Order: sequence, then C-alpha cells, then structure tokens
Amino acid sequence: MANVEVSLKEAMTSIEGVLGVALVDYASGMALGTLGGGKDLDLMVAAAGNTDVIRAKNRTMEMLGLKDEIEDLLITLGSQYHLIRLLRNRGAGGLFLYLVLDKGKSNLAMARHQLRRIEADLEV
Repeated sequence: MANVEVSLKEAMTSIEGVLGVALVDYASGMALGTLGGGKDLDLMVAAAGNTDVIRAKNRTMEMLGLKDEIEDLLITLGSQYHLIRLLRNRGAGGLFLYLVLDKGKSNLAMARHQLRRIEADLEV
C-alpha cells in the first residue's frame, strides 16, 4: 500500500507525458496533494473546477436513473488530456485522482491502465 505522496510521485514518473497530478476531495473541492503543474497549470484551481464536473455528471446520472458508477472522465483539449479517476477502494470514497497529460507525448490507454494500478495501491 502506498500513501498519497508516493502515489503522486508514481504517477509523475511511471506515466509518460504527465504534466501534473492531484488527489482531490470532491466534497470540498480541496486538493489533498499535488505534484507537477506550473504557471500554466494551477492544479488547485483545476481541482476545484473538476469537482464541479463530477458533481454535474453525478446529478445527470441521477436524473437519468442510471444505477451505475463513474469509473473515469476524460476531457480532451487541443494539446492535453485531463483524466479524472474516481477512487473506489476502501476508505477513499469522495476522492478522485486528476491527471493532466501532454497529448503529443502520452498514451491514453496506458495512462488509464497505470492510474488504475496506482489507485489499487493507494492507501488514504
């Protein structure tokens, strides 16, 4: 089992093309940990904004009567992928991993695979 710091470092080093990663509590919108980012990628602002995305999708699923859970959400920009993975492991309800990838340097399928592996090892 890995703690938050180890898991974020694992994401930054094992996933090709990562620009930043955060662990976020979507009840509050607060990032519990961030790594990467920079002046053009404020992970704290992104964490709060993506909390709204998850809340909206959950409301929509409820209105549609869908009895399923979100696995992950993908937002594709011109030069980046923004991947949001809701955590389902024990003790991690209400949290998500947020990953920003350089579209030209990353492999989306491999990033999703690695993020699932990191989630499985994460202990919150």
